[in-house]
Amino acid sequence: MSFFKSGFMRGLIAQIIGTVLGMGLVVGIRAILGLEAWSSTNLEILEPIIVGGALVGALSFLIGVGVFSDWFKWTKGISTVDHHDPDPEKPSWWRYFSVDFDHKIIGIQYGVTSLIVLGLGGVFALLFRIELSQAGINFLNNGFFDLFFFGDTNPFRHSGGADLYNSFMSLHGMVMIAAILLGVGAMSNYLIPLLIGANDMAFPRLNAFAYWVNVPGAILLVSSLFLGGFDTGWTGYPPLSLRAPLGVQMFMMGVYLVGLSSIFGSINFIVTVIKRRAPGMTMFKMPIFVWAAFATAIIQLTATQLIGLSFQLVMFQRLLGMNFFDSVTGGNPVLFQHLFWFYSHPAVYVFVLPGFGVISELLPVFSRKPLFGYKWIAFSSMGIALVGFFVWAHHMFTSGMTAYLRVPFMYSTLLVAVPTGVKFFSWVGTVWKGKLRFPTPMLFALGAVVVFLVGGVTGPPNGTVSTDLHLPDAYWVVGHFHNTIFGGFMFPLFAAIYFWFPKYTGKMYNEFWGKVHFWGMFIGFEIMSLSQMKIGLLGMRRRIADYDPALGIENAQYWITIAGFVVFFAVLIGAINLIQSARKGKIAEGNVWESRSPEWQIPNPAPLINYEKPFHVVGEPYDYGIESDYVDMNPAPLVGE
Repeated sequence: MSFFKSGFMRGLIAQIIGTVLGMGLVVGIRAILGLEAWSSTNLEILEPIIVGGALVGALSFLIGVGVFSDWFKWTKGISTVDHHDPDPEKPSWWRYFSVDFDHKIIGIQYGVTSLIVLGLGGVFALLFRIELSQAGINFLNNGFFDLFFFGDTNPFRHSGGADLYNSFMSLHGMVMIAAILLGVGAMSNYLIPLLIGANDMAFPRLNAFAYWVNVPGAILLVSSLFLGGFDTGWTGYPPLSLRAPLGVQMFMMGVYLVGLSSIFGSINFIVTVIKRRAPGMTMFKMPIFVWAAFATAIIQLTATQLIGLSFQLVMFQRLLGMNFFDSVTGGNPVLFQHLFWFYSHPAVYVFVLPGFGVISELLPVFSRKPLFGYKWIAFSSMGIALVGFFVWAHHMFTSGMTAYLRVPFMYSTLLVAVPTGVKFFSWVGTVWKGKLRFPTPMLFALGAVVVFLVGGVTGPPNGTVSTDLHLPDAYWVVGHFHNTIFGGFMFPLFAAIYFWFPKYTGKMYNEFWGKVHFWGMFIGFEIMSLSQMKIGLLGMRRRIADYDPALGIENAQYWITIAGFVVFFAVLIGAINLIQSARKGKIAEGNVWESRSPEWQIPNPAPLINYEKPFHVVGEPYDYGIESDYVDMNPAPLVGE
């Protein structure tokens, strides 16, 4: 029964109650204004009622879970503390289901939520991949899905197989993006304070808020499936999003809340990196992951508002008749694309920069060599963050935007390959003639390099005007994008999970099953993505529920689906391995990887207070093979301490 008293359950109950009250509030306002207050069939009346309920419900969740509790106390003049010792009367898992200010707890909350949402997004992908495994609408037209979505009794019911395909495909895209942002939050929250010698983030309460606002966001995203879904793809382009079912409103509100998390989290990361570094840790003595997370936070802080604004304007047009994107009444649908892609292409670097940081952290450890070109890698992360703001319009070469803008955006798109190439040269230089070891984290790091390289070399055709005009709606882009995201984020995420697993659990994972996870995921993914690019060149369009058997791609579609299942089950094996290892694994004693990084100089798992007294940085972070220390864990006090 303890679980039902946790903050999470209180939040869910509050969200349900708040949703009902919010709907009642809108009904009351409509009645006061002399409008028809309620209808169970007229969606024009139901839409503002349900949207109002969803907004109040999301706020109610945050109040119910307790994320505002300290701030409410401050308004009454009651002081609070930043750190709370675990309650000995409650089980250890309680902290993970309630508001907690410890960055390590919050990082694990982000990570577990990310893996759950990734699994859900993967299920959506498998459902529409089964549909594509043979020509004709077959799988999604069966009676099970009609029953699942309440059949004729549901006013928001889906109209058929193609409609369900569109909803699963669209949700897969945005749910995966939300999961990746959660994964970025997990790595940054858990690692940044440990790597720079801090005991917590600069703003612990804001950190907790940034996590918990994702939960109602994810709930709203998934609820869209039961409110008619949305057939817009993950981009939500008008005029499709203006005519889409009510589910598109839940989709946009969910994305808005996840975006708020990114903005608040990025503020915390930037301030923490600038103000909380250990004595002697100059910017160019920071671990390279911190540079990557710092560059990522700059993108999140400065660009996330744009996707929120673009979706907000669509919501206002649907609810209030503000015709921002209706060309008939003077609006401009291309404006939406400019707002959307100004964030959504830099968002790719939000996904991959932390992954690049993980790769750069792990290769020196398992090569026993210094990181080649440390400063160049640090500068390249900032370079990617900067140049990434000037590439968005290559997504719009076919949109009808002003033609003379194509060439400048083509050059800026190709330019971003330069700082990315710097990282590849560094990685090759780091492992060259190194004393290589190949535990599971190293396999995932090297796999990430290979997979992202495929994504990198298949990118220029999409950024070059002459070829992109023929490719933007081809399955080629699906293969390219999945290589980019798997190589830049998914493989590095699992590398990070396995590498720091002893640090957050105090246990060692099972090496055999870790390698099964890697090889199943790597081989399955390569078959899937290379086949996607092949059928794209043969004429298969993306975001399409069916295809002509005359294309001769049905056999390839079948194998893409099989490979997708292989990836899914490989990840499932990895999840089971990690859960079992956390429960019954071998105790991880000391510095299990012989790393120079400061977090490995403290016990496993990391204690409640990371560093009882501050350490001093006395050397370089990646001088493996050189007789020198990076940190002095027991320094003499500095003058003024």
